[in-house]
Amino acid sequence: MRLGWLAIAAICFGSAAQAEGERAGDFDYYVMSLGWSSNWCALEGDSRRDPQCDAGRGLTWTLHGLWPQNTTGYPSYCRTVAADPNRSATAAMADIMGGAGLAFYQWKKHGRCSGLSAPDYYAMMRQAYTTVKIPPIFAKISKDLQVPASVIEDAFLESNPQLARDEITVTCKSGMIQEVRICLTTDLQPRRCGQDVIKDCTLKDAELGAVR
Repeated sequence: MRLGWLAIAAICFGSAAQAEGERAGDFDYYVMSLGWSSNWCALEGDSRRDPQCDAGRGLTWTLHGLWPQNTTGYPSYCRTVAADPNRSATAAMADIMGGAGLAFYQWKKHGRCSGLSAPDYYAMMRQAYTTVKIPPIFAKISKDLQVPASVIEDAFLESNPQLARDEITVTCKSGMIQEVRICLTTDLQPRRCGQDVIKDCTLKDAELGAVR
């Protein structure tokens, strides 16, 4: 079947944003993703019997990742000569990420695109996590709640006056609050998110699971 030039261009350019194996260090900014631990457990972790979901962990917003991002699209699984992190390095990230397995996966998919070594990328992740104050109210969530997703964003903005509304977004999945995503420059200063990142959840009754 013959394809016209416009159809071929649409296929080529449409897939470019999802390409893999790009050159490391070639990106515009970072997206830091914080996941609500209890909801991740309900959606994925419980079925895996992940230790992050054990009772008594007391986890609220854990670091999902620090993702190199372009104005449109993002790189992944980039080409790099940097060595993979060892087990002790990934295990050391569990205090803010919930587990070591996620730390390695984030390096493999996103960290290799940062242009940093694995130790420097993990240090950058930890530094990014400390730039945002987790609103203390979340640690007091002792029962499942139904809340507007906008309330989550408002709480972060109140606790972090350095952030503007177009620098943060809240996502949902399967009717649950999923992540808070904050856009940062390459030196970890807040910046406006790209149009493909600003996709606020509009649910008025999103589930926020009780802290475990």
